[in-house]
Amino acid sequence: MPAIKVGVMGAANDALPTEERARLAILAERLGGAIAARGCICLTGATTGLPDMVARAARRNGALTIGFSPAISRAEHVDRYRLPEDGAEIIVYTGFGLKGRNVINIRSCDIVIIFGGATGTLNEFTIAYDEGKVIGVLRGSGGIADHIHDVLGFCNKPTTARVFFSSDPEALLDNCLA
Repeated sequence: MPAIKVGVMGAANDALPTEERARLAILAERLGGAIAARGCICLTGATTGLPDMVARAARRNGALTIGFSPAISRAEHVDRYRLPEDGAEIIVYTGFGLKGRNVINIRSCDIVIIFGGATGTLNEFTIAYDEGKVIGVLRGSGGIADHIHDVLGFCNKPTTARVFFSSDPEALLDNCLA
């Protein structure tokens, strides 16, 4: 059976509150470690911030990490988007910009984890919800993650998505995997 692909969607550096970085870094380390310990592959938007922290932790713990870049090439990834080139073992240059990259990233995931985040993460959540994905929301991680429960109240479209909530990264991943 192929490894399960866990996508981590969340706050990039520009949406990451400075006063929360240390606490969120601990959660990122735990989530990355859990992804690796369960033999999963970690997918991100090849970005900075929380997804990057999780991917680096997953990689340090032995997981394969794949990043989906909005750029068409390495040069554009680094120069235009100012994204790290060493955050994932494999970077796929989609050339579809930020929103187009999000669709490819989400469709490539078996499980989508929402970790903090702002507008981009909300976009990723709505794509995952629309696509019927298994979605885990890391409660207490700030940003849009702490408002997804309210957002669900406005989602009247039928979906096969399953949404789980937990403030514990390991328990959240285990619930999603089950």
